[in-house]
Amino acid sequence: MTAAALGTAEWYRHFGTVDAPGSSPCYANWSLHIANDPELIARIDRWPYNKRQPLLMLAAARLLGAKVSAYPEFRAFLDEHWAEVSRTVMSRATQTNEVGRCATLLPSLEAIAAAEARPLALIEVGASAGLALFPDRYSYEFDDGATVTRLDPGASAELHAGSGEVPEPPVLRCRTAGPVPLPDSLPSVEWRAGIDLNPLDVRNPDDVTWLEALIWPEQEFRRERLRRAIAVARQDPPLLVAGDLNEQLLSLAEQAPPDAALVVFHSAVMGYVSADGRARFRATIQSLARDRSCHWLSNEGETVIIQEDGSVVVPEMDPGRLRGNFLLLHNGQPVAITGPHGQSLDWL
Repeated sequence: MTAAALGTAEWYRHFGTVDAPGSSPCYANWSLHIANDPELIARIDRWPYNKRQPLLMLAAARLLGAKVSAYPEFRAFLDEHWAEVSRTVMSRATQTNEVGRCATLLPSLEAIAAAEARPLALIEVGASAGLALFPDRYSYEFDDGATVTRLDPGASAELHAGSGEVPEPPVLRCRTAGPVPLPDSLPSVEWRAGIDLNPLDVRNPDDVTWLEALIWPEQEFRRERLRRAIAVARQDPPLLVAGDLNEQLLSLAEQAPPDAALVVFHSAVMGYVSADGRARFRATIQSLARDRSCHWLSNEGETVIIQEDGSVVVPEMDPGRLRGNFLLLHNGQPVAITGPHGQSLDWL
């Protein structure tokens, strides 16, 4: 096996042993078998590197009709539909718009709004369809093992929604640990916008179908909350700008209301940006903080949060706490370990 193929095989093996277990037994099983399937790995290696990621290939197959099954049946499906799978992979990108992550961002967003004593202006980089731009429109349940804290959108959601009946929001459930500063209410959001290389439109049926295909098998609850979040977003679609995050951020920030507290945030995005691109992004954020004043929330896998000196900002802890999770940073400082789908929030 070539070095490139070994790299791809290890990518799928990591996905099957770290990312998928506990969330999708089907994806874990398929990925581990793919990692040990040299002929299939060789086919995947004909795609550009950024198209070889496990979730993109698996979602493409699911979009085309692959059912939850044992690996031999899935392998036969790939053989029969490989040309279609390849076309889908080449025309699409991994744009999982996981609204559950709003639960892990909410305490920080409300703390910023309270400290600034003004409403928020939100910019999400890597926004997909912009569903994470509505933290003020969703309902939340935070469970620390002893008590459950419920937060629901108030009348402000009705005031800002478009015409027609206001849809029932999704309920985002999150397990908490540590001294999480749970808010008493939801923050007020005055303005919301996003940047994506290929923004998805919640009013476009093909884009919605792709978003649903990106939901992992066995996770019907995620599919249901995605549908409810899409219904919320359709009432008042956010401003979404197509382009590179480093090229669009400063000009988009200029459109934010000056009387609002600007927050730039992202989740599971920097892994798709080169090290040079991440360095440029840090410089852009620093420029924005200096000239406009803004807060920066980064919710990413810890291995991509590389600092200017080459170090990685990870607090001293048992490495097992971070395995398969994200690290939430506020203005570059670690504040919490978060579940990748927003299912948990462990305050540091």
